Amino acid sequence: MRSFVAFLALVVVALGAGGMAWYAFTPMRTGADYPLAFSVHQGASLKAASRDMAHAGALEHPFLFELLARVLGKSQAIKAGGYGLTGPVSPLELLHKITAGETLLGKVTIIEGWTFAEMRRALDARQDLRHDSAGLSDAELLQAIGVAETHPEGRFFPDTYFYDHGSSDLALYKRAYQTMNKVLAEAWARRAPNLPYKTPTDALIMASIIEKETGAPDERALIAAVFINRLRIGMRLQTDPTVIYGLGAGFDGNLRRIDLETDTPYNTYTRAGLPPTPIALPGADAIHAALNPEASRALYFVAMGNGRHVFSTNLDDHNRAVARYQKRH
Repeated sequence: MRSFVAFLALVVVALGAGGMAWYAFTPMRTGADYPLAFSVHQGASLKAASRDMAHAGALEHPFLFELLARVLGKSQAIKAGGYGLTGPVSPLELLHKITAGETLLGKVTIIEGWTFAEMRRALDARQDLRHDSAGLSDAELLQAIGVAETHPEGRFFPDTYFYDHGSSDLALYKRAYQTMNKVLAEAWARRAPNLPYKTPTDALIMASIIEKETGAPDERALIAAVFINRLRIGMRLQTDPTVIYGLGAGFDGNLRRIDLETDTPYNTYTRAGLPPTPIALPGADAIHAALNPEASRALYFVAMGNGRHVFSTNLDDHNRAVARYQKRH
């Protein structure tokens, strides 16, 4: 009798093992429409994650899936993030995906020359990010990512960033901030000698002005030379982008003489030196130009109307360039 019971037990175990193996390796037919996306939330238990996957159509028989994960010792190994399926998979394949962290990646591109406000709008529009910054002021956002500065402008590196679906926007802000610090520190270490900057922040401010003044890569170092030459002789920078930034939401797209004459902390027509903060998010090329200006005595430049500029070393030549390229319009 005992041998018969033992035999039955072996049969049950074998059948159970066989059934679990069949379940583990058989693609699931959930009736879902593919491709589909689902999320494993931070801190979710295996049971909660299984329930969410079943609700999303990625999993059938959640209890068996939990049992499989426990048998294989994977119940504590699931990783949070956004995942995607392009077709039916087996429970074993699904378990591997969520324990290996094979998450879907979102992508957002922060454009050189954007303001921080434009960066915030771009991230706020991403539906695949978790918006932990919602309702935070700029200063509170900086505090939330552990940043000592109180003004965010220019402190985040413009680049293309990839991220897990469902991850926090604060994590992306922190990455962009850390990247800017790294790029700026490396450029500062390789700067030209005798520049009129006291700190790397001064160079960042200059880089933001260069970024807004020209879209022509080969002009950046020459634009930098003009502004650095002006700083050295105590001449005002007189650059329109700083005035526009100082006007804020009041700027309607048309810069008037009264705007140039109205004093703000960012009006470089009424105030000498650099403005108090950057005015945009400068890219690596603008930062390099600010710290490695071209060897030039130019003090002036005027737009030609084709995205490029004419540079002059004296006011007479500059006035002639203005008459040629500006006053004819």
